[in-house]
Amino acid sequence: MNKKVFIILLSVLAPICIVSMPFFGGSSLSFTEVMAFDAESPDYQIFFNIRLPRVILAFIAGAALSVCGMCFQSMFRNDLATPFTLGIASGASFGVVLYIFLGGPVILSAFLSGTSIAAFSGAMLALLIVFSLVKYKKNVQLGDILLGGVAINFFFSSLILIFQFRAENSQLGEMLYWMIGGLQVIGYEQIRFVIVFVVVGMIVVILNLKEMDLLVIGEDMATSRGVDVAKVRQRLFLAVSLIVGAVVSVCGPIGFVGLMGPHICRKFTGPGHKLLFWASTLFGGVFLMVSDTLARTIFYPTELPVGLITSTLGGPFFFWLIIKGKR
Repeated sequence: MNKKVFIILLSVLAPICIVSMPFFGGSSLSFTEVMAFDAESPDYQIFFNIRLPRVILAFIAGAALSVCGMCFQSMFRNDLATPFTLGIASGASFGVVLYIFLGGPVILSAFLSGTSIAAFSGAMLALLIVFSLVKYKKNVQLGDILLGGVAINFFFSSLILIFQFRAENSQLGEMLYWMIGGLQVIGYEQIRFVIVFVVVGMIVVILNLKEMDLLVIGEDMATSRGVDVAKVRQRLFLAVSLIVGAVVSVCGPIGFVGLMGPHICRKFTGPGHKLLFWASTLFGGVFLMVSDTLARTIFYPTELPVGLITSTLGGPFFFWLIIKGKR
């Protein structure tokens, strides 16, 4: 398939999914009732206040995670790098687990839940640890950053297990449900929070697409072309970390979207980041919207966390990448 045709196809498919996916669910909605824009109609309320915000959040989160995966795979020149490589998801999960364990209030502000604020704080703590490593160690290498991310993952995972072991049954269920990843939102308040960080981070990524093309070839090539590798890497680290922190704080750690999206799109667009960025954005958004619709409907009336769907699809894909790499 031609590169531009692939982009156009995704550009057409994304708005179609955004408009049509809210009509899928356990209870069917009347198109006439929804389009009548009667605020007192139950179908109108379900469509615009429950299902549409969830679909929009799925698109934003999927697009953001896919682009973050593209950035990390390019910076680390590693096919298996994901948006959670630096331990950001573990930090966010620790923040939520600690918050639930301490019995914090459900709502802390007019537009954000307490768990969202706790998750974002934990993600920023992990980011602070990583940037301390980059700042205070001279001549830090990519391998050092990767090992630092692994260490952060193990550290926060251990703390999470300690608090889960001490938690009550009701708290334990809430912790586990959040850590699987889901998109349960009502209204648009949390979307407004996420979109700020996603837009700012995306702008930073767009401004560094040419530099990323050179980083994939090698640091020596990028340096010879006048690229300040250290500064570019720091900008991208910060942008990706803020995006992932915001997304995880609302949706939980939804895995494999950032791994699968860039790889599949690269097959159609090639390695150039100008097209790969837009393809990853659209594909990630569509993929998570479809996955969340399956999570809502496949076992109705039981609703699965979307993280289970993405992990079920991403696990075999991850294994295929390992086999392909060995070949």
